[in-house]
Amino acid sequence: MNSFATPRYNRDTVTAVPFSRVQCEKPSVDDVYPRVFDTILEQRIGPASRFTEESLGQMFGVSRSIMRGVLEKLSHQQVIILRTHHRPRVAAPDAEQTRQTLHARRLTEITLVQLACRQPQATDVQRLRELVKRQRQCLERDQRGPALRLTGEFHLALADMAGNAPLAHFLASLVPLTSLAIAQFNAPMEIYCGLQVHEGIVDAVACGDALKGKALLSRYLDHLEAVLLNSQPIPGRNRVAG
Repeated sequence: MNSFATPRYNRDTVTAVPFSRVQCEKPSVDDVYPRVFDTILEQRIGPASRFTEESLGQMFGVSRSIMRGVLEKLSHQQVIILRTHHRPRVAAPDAEQTRQTLHARRLTEITLVQLACRQPQATDVQRLRELVKRQRQCLERDQRGPALRLTGEFHLALADMAGNAPLAHFLASLVPLTSLAIAQFNAPMEIYCGLQVHEGIVDAVACGDALKGKALLSRYLDHLEAVLLNSQPIPGRNRVAG
């Protein structure tokens, strides 16, 4: 077996605590996905990292088939590149791809937030508030990966409220790629996560104020684009996963 198939747990290797057998006998793809994505967003696994299904499965304490499902999900989101007869690798969106992604998000989300404001349900609004709360907690604990992932989940939850499945599905293909682009740059997380903007959007949706919601969302995406396209990637953060 080659060195890439079996991870060596040293200071240059990403480590992860396996699932407890007592807590979860058979973790699902959905259980493992956020842990792997968080690790990528924290740049502990990056474009320069070399890994396989088997090495990641051992690292996260799950079967190869479960890890294959996680990588396939990340591949559909354009976060992981899968090619026949090649090891998986993390994508590295460039400035032009990031610009196009944000442009597509702007066109899509402006419509979605307008739809979400039509008949907001209390349970949906509470879900948004809970995501903002969890996002704040992650920022306070300096948990970069989970904070970025929850930022994306906020926008996807907002899309679900709109009741337009095709648009929500399209947005789901854009948000993880945006999170990956953000992860490449070294700037305070508060700039990217937009807690105050998210809180304002929640209030606007709760009140059915589509004009305010669209204005806040547009301002957030404009700011995000300006910061991302004028930042430099984080140097030397990638580690070999196995």
